This record gives sequence, C-alpha cells and structure tokens, in this order.
Amino acid sequence: AVSLSESNFQLQKPYNMPSSARYSFDGTVRRIWVLSSDEPFSPQSDTKPRTEMRMAGYDYSSGVWQFEGSVYVPSSTSGVSIMQVFGGSETATTLMLHVYNGALRYYNQKPVEDNVYDRWLRVNVIHDVGASRFTVFIDGENKLSVGGRGGNSHYFKFGVYTQRDASSRMESRWKNVRILKKN
Repeated sequence: AVSLSESNFQLQKPYNMPSSARYSFDGTVRRIWVLSSDEPFSPQSDTKPRTEMRMAGYDYSSGVWQFEGSVYVPSSTSGVSIMQVFGGSETATTLMLHVYNGALRYYNQKPVEDNVYDRWLRVNVIHDVGASRFTVFIDGENKLSVGGRGGNSHYFKFGVYTQRDASSRMESRWKNVRILKKN
C-alpha cells in the first residue's frame, strides 16, 4: 500500500457549489453526491456534472497498480460512473465502473455485479499497465478481466460522474480507500 493523506484526495465538484453542498467526510465515510442539473467542474468544461475524488500524487505509467475501496450506492442512483481509471489513448478513461438500475457495469456494457443497491461492496481494480489488462474484484471475487484502452499516464477517481439516462440525484459513499502498487 502507498501512503495516503487527505492531500491525496482532491475533490472535483460543480464549480459553482461549495464543497459541503456535494461532499461530506466524517473521518470514515466519504459521502459524495451530484444532481443531473448541476454545472460541470469548471466553467470551461463541456462534461456532465460530477463530484469525484481524484487521487493525486500517484499518477502512473507502468507497473501494476490497485485501487481498493468499499462503496455503498443508494437505490435512487442510476446512470452514473462511480469509479474510473483516467488516461485512455482514444478516450479520456481506460476503465469506468457504472451503475445502471442496481447493476454495476463495465462502462454501460458488461455486467460486473447485480443488486449493488443499499449494501457495502469491496471493490478492487487491478491495472497491469504492461499487459494492458484490468481485473475487477467485488468482495474478493474476480468479476471482470478486460483489456485496457491504452494511454501513457493514469490515475484513479471515485465518486459520482453523470452518464446516460441518469437519475436526478446520484450518490456513492466510500470508505477504506487504498492504493497499492506491486514492486
């Protein structure tokens, strides 16, 4: 595991909102939410609304890296990315985990886990950059293995980022977030 402090957790939120309007942290659980009607994270951005943590200080371009965290998604949340690995070659990301109608999916395609609402799940995303491979574990069980989408520099993000067919309010709660790297 790498060493993390609060400075590694950089909040990206609607530019016209104070942090407290879309994020809370009680020392254990990070509660992160956004409305589909919110503004993007900067006035110049044409992206959809988001409130996400960008894990800073551990951008990577080689090796084997792992994101781990426990997530809780309330049943009213749909049409949202809750975790991503930024840095694809032809797209902004090389992996995204979306929630649609209670199912966790790879982007809006392959199912990863059903019935994710209203329960804590441990999510592990392992990125082997050299092999251009991702493996996703849910509660210790291998649920997905897919190729990466290229890119030269990557980092982890988690929270809520509006996607297609979004609910009016999207939320995810996270605890025990860690980053690990293989030496």
